[in-house]
Amino acid sequence: MEVSVVKIGNSRGIRFSKTIIERYNIRDTVEMILDKEHIIIKPLSKPRKGWDKAFIEMHANGDDKLIMPDIFDEENLEEWK
Repeated sequence: MEVSVVKIGNSRGIRFSKTIIERYNIRDTVEMILDKEHIIIKPLSKPRKGWDKAFIEMHANGDDKLIMPDIFDEENLEEWK
């Protein structure tokens, strides 16, 4: 795909179409990998972003209880020593 390099202030940049942004899930930042003959631009994802707030909300709602016990009745912990 050929794209134009445009002037942005004192710098230059490229623009991504809405289709490219949506297809590759590009948000606020990207990773730029500089190779000998290539520049690779990868979407930067933060899959766990917001988890801290979600866990606080779960605790406030009482939704952070164990569904099953940590140790089963028939479990033999001596085997692991």
